[in-house]
Amino acid sequence: MDLKDIISISGKTGLFSVVGKSKNNVIVESIIDKKRFPIFNTNRISALSDISIYTYEEEVLLSDIYRKIHKSNDGKPTINHSESTEKLRSKLEEFVPNFDKEQVYNSDIKKLFQWYNLLHKTKKLKLKKSEKEDSKSDKDVVKVDKIEKKPKKQISKKGNTALRKQVPKKIQTPQKKSG
Repeated sequence: MDLKDIISISGKTGLFSVVGKSKNNVIVESIIDKKRFPIFNTNRISALSDISIYTYEEEVLLSDIYRKIHKSNDGKPTINHSESTEKLRSKLEEFVPNFDKEQVYNSDIKKLFQWYNLLHKTKKLKLKKSEKEDSKSDKDVVKVDKIEKKPKKQISKKGNTALRKQVPKKIQTPQKKSG
C-alpha cells in the first residue's frame, strides 16, 4: 500500500494529502471534499506511512494491516468503525492476532477501520504494482543460496572536486619602484 503522502491532523476529522510544502507550512488537501489549507508547525501531523500497531513481538505497519484487510475483503470496504468495540477488536484480531491489547486503545482501532473505509471510498487504497505481482506469484518462490557481492567502486580524490582541497591563490603585492 502506498500511504506516503496521506496524513492525519490532530483535531481535524478525516485524512489529508500533502499538496505542497513551503518554508513555514505545508499545504494539504482533504481527500473527501478536496478543500486546501495550510498546516503550520504548531499542528500535530501523523503520516499514515509511519503509523504502526503494537504487538507483543514487534510493531506492524498500518500499510501491512491494510494490505491484509484488502486481501481478505477482496478489495471491498471492511467493518464500519461505529460497530461495538468487541466486534472491532475481534475483527482486528483476524488480521493482527498478537496485537498488544493494553497499548492499542479502542479509539486507535476505530481510527484504523474508519481510515481504511475512507481510503477505499476515495480510491486512494491501491496496491503497488510490485505488490500485486508478489501476491500473484507467491507460489513461484525461488530460493537463492548465495548472492555474489560486487566490489564497491572506489572514488578517486583526483576525480571528485568535492574532495579536493581548495588552495588559495598567491596574492601578488605591488612592488615599490626604486628610483
